[in-house]
Amino acid sequence: MPKPVRYKANSIVYFKGDSSESVYILKSGSVLLKYQDIETGQELQDIISTGEFFGVKSALGKYPREETAFVVKDAEMLVFTVPEFESVVMQNTRIIMKMLKVFSNQLRRIHKQLSNLISTGEDENPETGLFKIGVYYQKCGKNVQALYAFRRYLTYYPAGKYVNEANENLQRVELLVQNAPSYNVSSPSVSPLPGASGGASAGSSGGTMSDTAKEYYKGVNQFSQEKFGDALNIFKNVIVGGGDSEYQAKAQFEVGRCLFSMKKYDTCIKHFSAMIQKYPKHPDMLEALLCVGNSYEKKEEIPKAAGFYKKIITMASDGTQIHKKAARALEGLEG
Repeated sequence: MPKPVRYKANSIVYFKGDSSESVYILKSGSVLLKYQDIETGQELQDIISTGEFFGVKSALGKYPREETAFVVKDAEMLVFTVPEFESVVMQNTRIIMKMLKVFSNQLRRIHKQLSNLISTGEDENPETGLFKIGVYYQKCGKNVQALYAFRRYLTYYPAGKYVNEANENLQRVELLVQNAPSYNVSSPSVSPLPGASGGASAGSSGGTMSDTAKEYYKGVNQFSQEKFGDALNIFKNVIVGGGDSEYQAKAQFEVGRCLFSMKKYDTCIKHFSAMIQKYPKHPDMLEALLCVGNSYEKKEEIPKAAGFYKKIITMASDGTQIHKKAARALEGLEG
């Protein structure tokens, strides 16, 4: 059951950077949320109205608080654990809709601010944008976000023009995260994979990376240097070595990429087919399908390649990079 708690005026509910899984609903009084604008660094403030909830994102995402909650006027609130809050939300669609509206507005604001920060007045390709986001977060001391950005850069652009800098920055940020208090360093946009343990894994939810995670990124680094054979062996060891199931699943995708890069197209197709059966909700599913299509194209089995490209186009949202890649590949076949 949620606990009623009272706070005196001028007290603090929680500070920015605190780790907690509590969610609050204000019953009476007044609470002010103080946080920094990511674009200007200026302190911003939001007033919490009676009946509103706060502290939700960081509690559900298991990452440090992004704001300080300051009590302006004597306040009474209900404090929920995450399971308690989820139970209440699932029984009240009005709360769900309100949460979606709040989160949607916040994401749009953050996206606009990030676009302004990395804009140079000219169109930038996604590779440059992703790298600049990682650099920005690194400079701001947001090491968890920087870690994720650099990891994705090395995954999607292993031979990119910023690969050496991304590798160096990744290693620096990893050291900082390993020495930081425990909190979630996994992507908020990636759903848990089937077969993953119910609890938090050492590689994705703790400040210190698991041995499996370290080995995985060792393989990523080898791949970025085009040492595909060495990378393949490392990723295979991650898969058979047990441990962090999240990185075992990620390594499955990387094995397929290595096989494609080594021009072992038949083996690549067979591997990705098995991976898709085992992980039907793998976050890199569409990239895997694209690689299968590319393999069939290299084998000059054009109808099969076209079939995979068309499947990706129907599954991916318009305007996304994977949709564009598949459309270009299909156009190349038909041209």
